[in-house]
Amino acid sequence: MTATTRTLSATALVLALGSALSIASVSTAQAADTKMEKCFGVALKGKNDCAAGAGTTCAGTSKMDYQANAWKLVPEGTCATTESKTSPTGFGQMTEFKAKS
Repeated sequence: MTATTRTLSATALVLALGSALSIASVSTAQAADTKMEKCFGVALKGKNDCAAGAGTTCAGTSKMDYQANAWKLVPEGTCATTESKTSPTGFGQMTEFKAKS
């Protein structure tokens, strides 16, 4: 391989890597544009986003499905239409609640 070929190969690699990183940052920026809200009572066991009260310490620590004091981030405006089997209304809540019996 000549020095010119090695230089061209290295340049092509750098350009490809730069393009990949650009695409990844655009996707991340678009995801950040989506507004999210905390929704209580919709996370499955171990799938909550962070602490909400007794029985949770942070992400992934909910002890049961639809735990009333554990929240999950959902797209803004969808909490009230997301199923919650423990909520008095049957849907997620914007604040923690007392689970129905």
